[in-house]
Amino acid sequence: MRKLMKIQFAIDAVTLKDAVRLAQATAEHVDILELGTPLIKSEGMRIIEVMREAHPDKKILADLKTMDAGELEAELAFSAGADYVTVLGVADDSTVRGAIAAADTHGKAIVVDLIGVDDKITRAREVVDLGAAFVEFHAGLDEQSQPGYSLDTLLTAGTRAGVPFAVAGGVSLDTIVTVYEAGADVAVVGSALYSAADPAQMARHMKEATAQSWPATS
Repeated sequence: MRKLMKIQFAIDAVTLKDAVRLAQATAEHVDILELGTPLIKSEGMRIIEVMREAHPDKKILADLKTMDAGELEAELAFSAGADYVTVLGVADDSTVRGAIAAADTHGKAIVVDLIGVDDKITRAREVVDLGAAFVEFHAGLDEQSQPGYSLDTLLTAGTRAGVPFAVAGGVSLDTIVTVYEAGADVAVVGSALYSAADPAQMARHMKEATAQSWPATS
């Protein structure tokens, strides 16, 4: 029987204060707290330590989007308390392998972000073979703003890849069940939560929507 899909909150705040507030409001209803790239660039590795201490029962993902020095950068994040670290799919295989080596040392995991990758299906299979825990079919904010963008493109690619995958690219309450039905292991939710009038209530609604769909579509 298929596992219940996890919800990952992409916290793209840029201050520690805002990040802590959002995490505290939503943690009860999400599975993974993602510390977004802008947040880590603004606050540094200390934000990982703060979240680890505040939410010891949650998985913490450090969205480093590493492109080089994979082992070194992953080591920094894992040492600070991260459970997952992201590496870009466009990075060289040696970078991915280095990050995975650090993950193995700490008993943690690497997620490969396929943003900017042309052939996402092939690359997804390659990096999982290298040892990535799962891949993220991801369309960034700039891509989402372009005419003709559709979440369905990511969902189709994820389904066809046949590997454990997350989807990030404008997931909302209206689409989260569709993401589950496409076979995603993780739904990455950003703006739909941090821009909501009541992030806690929205996170609860999303969790309830996926729970109601499971295991009906198994």
